[in-house]
Amino acid sequence: MATEVMSMEDIRASALRLGIDFSEVDLDSIRLPPGEDFGIISDDEDLKEEEELEFEAGFGNIIVVDNLPVVPKEKFEKLEGVIRKIYSQIGVIKDDGLWMPVDHTGKTLGYCFIEYNTPQEAELAKEKTNGYKLDRSHIFAVNMFDDIEKFMKVPDEWAPPEIKPYSPGENLQHWLTDEKARDQFVIRAGSDTEVLWNDARQLKPDPVYKRPFWTESFVQWSPLGTYLATLHRQGAVVWGGASAFNRLTRYAHPQVRLIDFSPGEGFLVTYSSHEPSNPRDTHRVVLNIFDVRSGKVMRDFKGSVDEFAIGGTGGVTGVSWPVFRWGGGKDDKYFARIGKNVISVYETETFTLIDKKSIKVENVMDFSWSPTDPILALFVPELGGGNQPARVSLVQIPSKEELRQKNLFSVSDCKMYWQSNGDYLAVKVDRYTKTKKSTYTGFELFRIKERDIPIEVLELENKNDKIIAFAWEPKGHRFAVIHGDNPRPDISFYSMRTAHNTGRVSKLTTIKGKQANALYWSPAGRFIVLAGLKNFNGQLEFYNVDELETMATAEHFMATDIEWDPTGRYVATSVTSVHEMENGFNIWSFNGKLLYRILKDHFFQFSWRPRPPSLLSPEKEEEISKNLKKYSKKYEAEDQDVSLQLSEQEREKRKIVKEEWERWISEWKQLQEEEKLERQKLRDGEASDEEEEYEAKDVEVEELLDVQEEVISFD
Repeated sequence: MATEVMSMEDIRASALRLGIDFSEVDLDSIRLPPGEDFGIISDDEDLKEEEELEFEAGFGNIIVVDNLPVVPKEKFEKLEGVIRKIYSQIGVIKDDGLWMPVDHTGKTLGYCFIEYNTPQEAELAKEKTNGYKLDRSHIFAVNMFDDIEKFMKVPDEWAPPEIKPYSPGENLQHWLTDEKARDQFVIRAGSDTEVLWNDARQLKPDPVYKRPFWTESFVQWSPLGTYLATLHRQGAVVWGGASAFNRLTRYAHPQVRLIDFSPGEGFLVTYSSHEPSNPRDTHRVVLNIFDVRSGKVMRDFKGSVDEFAIGGTGGVTGVSWPVFRWGGGKDDKYFARIGKNVISVYETETFTLIDKKSIKVENVMDFSWSPTDPILALFVPELGGGNQPARVSLVQIPSKEELRQKNLFSVSDCKMYWQSNGDYLAVKVDRYTKTKKSTYTGFELFRIKERDIPIEVLELENKNDKIIAFAWEPKGHRFAVIHGDNPRPDISFYSMRTAHNTGRVSKLTTIKGKQANALYWSPAGRFIVLAGLKNFNGQLEFYNVDELETMATAEHFMATDIEWDPTGRYVATSVTSVHEMENGFNIWSFNGKLLYRILKDHFFQFSWRPRPPSLLSPEKEEEISKNLKKYSKKYEAEDQDVSLQLSEQEREKRKIVKEEWERWISEWKQLQEEEKLERQKLRDGEASDEEEEYEAKDVEVEELLDVQEEVISFD
């Protein structure tokens, strides 16, 4: 909806109603926010109005603060300094953005106007300071400038509100009811973004929705597949639906570069980095946390890049991404960030620190949440030249109680891997040898759900092997490790259970000399793709871990990405525009059969649409598994119908090819007949060019090869 533009008469009338002396307002000092046009579209922008995000413009970045002390002219500067100090902590006040009206004697009138750079800062200032107690007699009443306009237009007489008929919105989970039980995926190639069904039975993708210039950088599904997010200069947008993909909510964040959903889809974190005006300063980082449904900013964070770069590298401009890591399972109850010697844990009920203070952990290097429980795993490296050992600690939230701690000696590096159900935590520990000239690797395996959280130590048979990759089986008890030296490392499979379930880790098998450097477990477990990417040029091995056997080997030359569909039935391998050739994607069955291949120039992104957790109870899933033959009859019949349909399609293709061939033969015969007289003339009157009318003759030809004279002696 386009913003209504106020005329100068309207502005003067509004100022008069609010008691503002308009003659004292310096209009030349007013500066529009960067990128803001207040609803006035320029000539070259109205052509692409449909593609632009239309965030509301107006006076949304101005607040009115009432119930201020009424002070004489002599105390004006002191009061202004107090107000500026309070409100500049929340956001950046624009130049000449604090205006406190006075009467003819210079005495303040008890209110002021504050103008921020963005409406989000103004909204946050209203939330934070409405009801702020300056002293016993002065409690701030803060309103948005736009709200005062609305209040002024309220009629004196009450009228009952108009009751609008209820119109239900689109069911955002409708895509899960597909009769063919297909999954969707999104691709970006060139300027187009497409959502498609994976129609593996028909051996092709089935189009759902296509739109050019839908995003300015990338698209991202929410964790449960409800929303698709796009990025734009003005902010982010989420879309939803089964086929139409209607725009649902917009999130204003200029120059947004990265986004991250909370696991339960309740919140959206947006990130941007801005160059400093002073070359000696670092980039300034802005992070907003939005409520996904309402689009409201729940909390914002601002600071230098250095403040957000602790805990590893990644993201952009040195910031470790994601800055905030979500914990507590799918209820989005907690989120945390790492700082210098602290872990700051926030609760989403108030968006404040738990107990109003961070967890102090001297020299903390890294942390990670359990995927299902409010448990933090912290890693602290060695201190004091090895006098204080490194350690991994498990901390319960919100009590901040330490559940378990393990000291580690001679540690050079450490990385933590949680199993998807939060049952196990694997800590990969790189240790120095006694000479300190090399390192070796071992694993500390925490059994989180067992009494007192027992820990096992696992070392490979050759402990000097380099660990290339590690991955837990989703929802399972097994894990895989690629270890050794390139170009043909080994792959070992381990189980956290033994035959007698004695709670000891055991090795299942080691397969030798594989061209693999990445592991991709099926979301349903049991199957895994052993992949050789980058230098291995897309080698693929589809492996059955239950049977410990290879189902198929294949290659997708120059593959850059591999992703299982959420059901574990299909695998997508893709070659993105990192390479100039062979751009596109392949869809494989779980056991390594190539189903179809799609080539796309300038191919950027492939992403399966996630599925929410099943609504079936574990008991019901087990019952279905036991009676699978009964349930599969319906689908077997459908498969047979599809097979017959495909066979019919194949026969139709062959029929078309045969007809095309016969038509081509007929055309050439007709052409031959038309040119018969011409050929007869060229043959000096020969009557026919039919093969059986020719007469074969034997012709003898004598040829003198050589003549040589030789004198023979009769001696």
